[in-house]
Amino acid sequence: MTRFDVHTVETAPEGSKSQLEATAKAWGFVPKLHGILAESPAALIGYDTLFGLVAQSTLTPVEQQVAYLAINVFHECEYCTMGHTYLARAAGMDEAAVQALRGGEGLADARLNALAVFARKLVEQRGFVGDAAVDSFIAAGFTRANVLDVVTIAATKTISNYTNHITHTPKESFMSDPALSWTAPGQRIAAE
Repeated sequence: MTRFDVHTVETAPEGSKSQLEATAKAWGFVPKLHGILAESPAALIGYDTLFGLVAQSTLTPVEQQVAYLAINVFHECEYCTMGHTYLARAAGMDEAAVQALRGGEGLADARLNALAVFARKLVEQRGFVGDAAVDSFIAAGFTRANVLDVVTIAATKTISNYTNHITHTPKESFMSDPALSWTAPGQRIAAE
């Protein structure tokens, strides 16, 4: 198995050093995902840029986290599901919604549920969601800009989810909190 290094600012390739420094300043630490992405400056900068653009999107912080969690769970990315569970709670998402998303279940809030369904369908169908899905999303109170914001979230999560699957990104220390712990359904089945 090919091993990927979790770079620090000191060990990262020259093209990634300043981006890791900015990440450490913004987050207070360098997440292990970023340390792995640093192997490719293009991957690190691409991911960080998309993540930053999503934060500036037309979706609220809670709506962003709904889409992120729906996609992370669909992709069975344990690292990102745990990380976005933390971020969803920090954004003020209702705990029942957090748990429903982590369980792949519907949300009680019809509008947020429409967002989760659309985000999941977008990645499941590789973008071929069909006009009816877009119309249903818009009818739930979203906009055409929101449609494209969800596409941007899917692109962001494709980079991180796929990287985590390929590189087996180690968990962050805060992910040992049982309230964040999450095992992908495919891993649960494999363990049985």
